[in-house]
Amino acid sequence: MSKTKVGFIVYGVHKDGLNDPMGQPFIDDALVENAKQSLKDAGLELVEYSPVIASKKEAGECFNGFKKRDDVEALVLFSGTWVWAAHLIGPVRDYATTGKGVVIWTHPGSQGWRPVGGFVMQGALKEVGIPHRFVYGSYDDAKDVERITSYCRASREKNKLNLGTVGVFGGRGMGQTCGVADPAQWMKTFGLDIDTRDTTELLETAKSVTDAEVKEARDAIQKYFAEPIPEDETSSRSIRLYIAIKKILKKENWDMYTIQSFPGLGDSYSATCFAQSMMLNDRTSTSTLSDFNTLLTVRLLNELSSEPVYYGDLQHVDKSTNEIKIIGDGACPPSLAGNAGPAGFAEHGIPTEGEAGGLSVKLVCKPGEGVIARLGRTNGNFEMVITRVSIFEPPKEELEARKLESGIPFWPHAFVTAHCDIEQLLQEWNNEYAVLGYGSHLYEELVAFCELTGIKAIAL
Repeated sequence: MSKTKVGFIVYGVHKDGLNDPMGQPFIDDALVENAKQSLKDAGLELVEYSPVIASKKEAGECFNGFKKRDDVEALVLFSGTWVWAAHLIGPVRDYATTGKGVVIWTHPGSQGWRPVGGFVMQGALKEVGIPHRFVYGSYDDAKDVERITSYCRASREKNKLNLGTVGVFGGRGMGQTCGVADPAQWMKTFGLDIDTRDTTELLETAKSVTDAEVKEARDAIQKYFAEPIPEDETSSRSIRLYIAIKKILKKENWDMYTIQSFPGLGDSYSATCFAQSMMLNDRTSTSTLSDFNTLLTVRLLNELSSEPVYYGDLQHVDKSTNEIKIIGDGACPPSLAGNAGPAGFAEHGIPTEGEAGGLSVKLVCKPGEGVIARLGRTNGNFEMVITRVSIFEPPKEELEARKLESGIPFWPHAFVTAHCDIEQLLQEWNNEYAVLGYGSHLYEELVAFCELTGIKAIAL
């Protein structure tokens, strides 16, 4: 996961060593250095701008320069002292047309009149209608710093989506109504084009994969599993499908993709679950059933987390304990296997879906802290439900019984405890799928992404 590059700008009229009437510098240079270091320690890469800006000319040169830099994802404007908002507002407005994030950071303290500089800029941006995040917080307060870093990282993800392409194999899967996409809405909101194909080319590409390519892929895949990959035609077709998807994504230059799975390929050639598992393991964002809303959620978590993402059915919720069981139909990155044992193999295929059969992944997800989330729509408007979770493994002596509860114990399981009002979660949830991401930082970053894109965040 690469670092987010952010411009850091100090502004204020009383600069260049100018002292207040008591003989103290208006701008506290040591404080500025500590502020910058806190952002670096939190994982941001700073592009530090000099000098301190105050005049229209200085502001114009500063923001015009950053506007031309594609590598800088957001700007942090640090209030050094008070400022004439009219000198900055025009260049800030011009920069904001890029769609990149703007943070106004005011460090608490009476010395230097920093709050005045912060509030006057916040008021100016509100008056003009320029999207931004205002942070009044200390460099040594982790929550305050996270409000800055989360917004900057979310801005990076918003920027990366722009001008991207979503690939689609096939049509709507399993009659899903709550996963379809309006291409115009996706272009307007995210800048993403949707490029749809039927599965003819995918099937032909899979059938043309050579035995040598299959062997090479088998050797690369085997390291994620403790047991040998089955040597049968069903397994070979699953691997061929995985190879074919990679080939077409590279050929079409797609940034992410979704696939119908069934009815279709899963009934006539091979279930897609193993290919989906390995693509997720490769950190390629994908979803099943042409579920676009799950796909975008996977994409965000995949980019923001250092771990692969797992999506599966919200298979059971225990309201008395806030425990949720997530079971996917054989699709899960094998590297998420935990202490319960390494990833194994199972056969996918039940009478109503995936009758052709196919290799699937069997595991229990490792413990950790993270989120479950999913983008959805209510009355055509985007919203995202987000809650913090703790991922756990049931005690060894209980595990097999817990897996048998669903009637399909060989599909991948994740056991999580949701840290929210569980009844509210049930009422707000918008699909059968839950998307699980590892990392406690993901919650604030998803909330910030919603803020940046105008999506309603249902943060529980």
